Amino acid sequence: MPKSKLENFVFTVMMAFVMVYAMVCYNIALTIGGMKDTVLLEAFREMMIMWPVAIILEMFIFEKPVVYLTRRVMTPSTPILMIIVIRFSITVCLMCPTMSLIATALFKNFQAAGFIGTWLQTVVINFPMTIGWQIFFCGPAVRFIFRTIFKRSN
Repeated sequence: MPKSKLENFVFTVMMAFVMVYAMVCYNIALTIGGMKDTVLLEAFREMMIMWPVAIILEMFIFEKPVVYLTRRVMTPSTPILMIIVIRFSITVCLMCPTMSLIATALFKNFQAAGFIGTWLQTVVINFPMTIGWQIFFCGPAVRFIFRTIFKRSN
């Protein structure tokens, strides 16, 4: 895990990229009725907006509340795996509704159902994918890449 501000920034940038790209692809695929090769390229248009937004939200708004909530839920004797799962779960619980709110405002056609209804539906659809992707794929992959880049001498 990151030990310095630079490492924290690099980790956040990497994690935000992988999470946002996957979720943008997921939402585009849902909108067009399935995953197609074109989705992988189309996602980069939304990424130009959503990736910086995710970095800013994580670093300047949600980082301290996530650490605080994790410390409230976990005890120091808790195994490291549980800390990682809970911390990332709390991050998802805060980031998913917020990013869905921004995506609803920018990219969804909410005229028929209304803004709040469309946002709530987006959160409900995104949350299971977000938590699963974070815990089982994105989190482990980004941590592996991060550890590879920032090898520590023991």
